[in-house]
Amino acid sequence: MQLYNTNPIKIYNSLTGTKETFKPITEGYIGMYVCGPTVYSNVHLGNVRTFMSFDMIFRYLKHLGYKVRYVRNITDAGHLENDADEGEDKITKKARLEQIEPMEVVQRYTVDFHNILSIFNFLPPSIEPTATGHIIEQIELIETIIKNGFAYEVNGSVYFDVHKYNETKDYGVLSKRKLEDLIHNTRELDGQSDKKNPQDFALWKKAEPQHIMRWPSPWSDGFPGWHLECTAMSTKYLGEQFDIHGGGMDLKFPHHECEIAQNEAAKGKSPVNYWMHANMLELNGQRMSKSTGNTVNPDELLSGNNDFFSKAYAPSVIRFFIAQSSYRSVLDLTDDGLLASEKGFYRLMDAVNNLKKLKASEISSIDINAWQQKCYDAMNDDFNSPILIAHLFESVKYINQVKEGTETLSSKDLALFANSINAFVFDVLGLQNESKTEAGSDKLSGAVELLIKLRQQARANKDFALSDQIRDELAEVGIQLKDSREGTTFSTN
Repeated sequence: MQLYNTNPIKIYNSLTGTKETFKPITEGYIGMYVCGPTVYSNVHLGNVRTFMSFDMIFRYLKHLGYKVRYVRNITDAGHLENDADEGEDKITKKARLEQIEPMEVVQRYTVDFHNILSIFNFLPPSIEPTATGHIIEQIELIETIIKNGFAYEVNGSVYFDVHKYNETKDYGVLSKRKLEDLIHNTRELDGQSDKKNPQDFALWKKAEPQHIMRWPSPWSDGFPGWHLECTAMSTKYLGEQFDIHGGGMDLKFPHHECEIAQNEAAKGKSPVNYWMHANMLELNGQRMSKSTGNTVNPDELLSGNNDFFSKAYAPSVIRFFIAQSSYRSVLDLTDDGLLASEKGFYRLMDAVNNLKKLKASEISSIDINAWQQKCYDAMNDDFNSPILIAHLFESVKYINQVKEGTETLSSKDLALFANSINAFVFDVLGLQNESKTEAGSDKLSGAVELLIKLRQQARANKDFALSDQIRDELAEVGIQLKDSREGTTFSTN
């Protein structure tokens, strides 16, 4: 369906701070890169919100007929905690704590990431490159930046020269920060003596003897800087300049700022035309934080096994809740909010299912073309899913009116109406059709399957007490687990 010629899209560009009419570099084709997870722990619910926003954007662009190459990376190379220049990397730290290989950590949490996204009905990206699979490209990029005079090597590590870069470019163009302010606010840290200036960031770090994840390079056995991988992988698969770069608001500085600087230093051009940033997810009005205990992970939200919510919620209910807020707005996750979204979701599903039962008339009393255009106008206005959902509830009213006989639709308009609703509800928003009755059994199955997965993880970690507890407590409520070579199944009494 080739709609993009007649439906201009406006995107809020973080680079300019304004909504701009979207014009792809190549007509009909879009290149989009989104920063993926660092796979050292279970995927954070806030990250799921970010990835879900860009999944919806990916879906809509495909619906419009664009050929989209969507690249979302996996950070599987160990980087230092908080992107510092000294300390212990996240993946190696996890491997040391669990006494396993770093790549076992990577595999475990990459699988978890894919499982969670599959539960929420994400489309897979076109390409999902890994940082460890692109070490050569990162080394070549560093060599180019050194050759162009914007990086220097000290004791086996390579740093980007921010001050030299800022002589001719603008370090801070995305985050609207001034280098002078960064200099003033920078505190001296131990281990920064190798740098010319505290604001310089690592392109390559020489590995300490105890550092497990390391690769040979012209400067030392070491590992690449965190910012470098996204520059290397995005430009490899999307070109030196591409259309859209997305990620969470927390990545704007320093990560995305450094990406721009690296590409300018290496290629002499800014890499991205439209920078898009999804906002943060809060829990009960406060920032999610492991240190304060104000956090819930996707498994806990789906299973109901948490201290914050009154019940388990279906994946599509959670997805619907997230879509009811603009991707650029801070979203507060609350039990009341999810309960309200659950009611709205099942009301919409009931209407979609009733749509199949409507009978056509000779004439239409409802202007379906006008309604359809309002839906497109909403999504074309910076992917405004809350307004789209408002128009979908307008369609619920139409369905009920036609069902009751107070309004009519011709066969042509009824077909257009059905196709449009299905496209926006399922193809664009990515919801899955289920009635409230069906959801009960689906939720039970989903919750038990989740507990089976947690039990398998417990057994893999040799936590047999937890494994037995899950089996025994399920048995107490009439759910029997059966282990076999093919896996674990369950039955209800």
